[in-house]
Amino acid sequence: MDWPRVPLPSDAKKLQASADLGATMTGLLDTETPVAGVSKGKLRPGLRVLGLPHKKNGKPLSDEDLSVSAGWGHVQISRTGSTLVMPGTGLTKERDYTVAERAALTEEAKAIGVKDESIFNLLGQRTFDVHLNAEAMWTNVPEKVWEYTLGGYQVIKKWLSYREAAILGRALKPDEVAYVSEMIRRIAAILLLSPALDENYTASKADAVQWEDGRPVVPGG
Repeated sequence: MDWPRVPLPSDAKKLQASADLGATMTGLLDTETPVAGVSKGKLRPGLRVLGLPHKKNGKPLSDEDLSVSAGWGHVQISRTGSTLVMPGTGLTKERDYTVAERAALTEEAKAIGVKDESIFNLLGQRTFDVHLNAEAMWTNVPEKVWEYTLGGYQVIKKWLSYREAAILGRALKPDEVAYVSEMIRRIAAILLLSPALDENYTASKADAVQWEDGRPVVPGG
């Protein structure tokens, strides 16, 4: 069936390191699992500046500002009469990182042990402000976080399409706004795992258990 083959390292320490990385990835993908530095406790330096809810001109957000009306989704009736939610173009503003945002991401690069410029290659050289409506937005959503897909769907954009006020029938609640910020941090953390995942795969492949007829080959056995 052409499924990808996952190398099983023969060394116990390498196997444990691989399992630990898998557990980390599982926690990041499972929104019900709190992740230290990402969704609970003191946030990591580069993540705490991502996806911040803001109003234009730095004014504080109020409950009245939380209605999603930037055109992220609309209802369409199918030929069979069923109701479909179709994604819209929405409203984003692409821009350069601010000095403070770049400094925080540079600090993050040092914390995770990658070169300063590598972190921008992983997250994107540009960033977006993603609007709920004309006045309110989540600021600093790196381009590769914004473009991140699962199952063929752009994750954040898909979520927003179902929360358009005309479809949802209400404004977002504060905890839902905070959830989007957490989603952005989780996706960023997944992207920042890439070097460790690549390194782990290379090490596992170089020292992989050999298989024959569905059974491991034991050297000298």
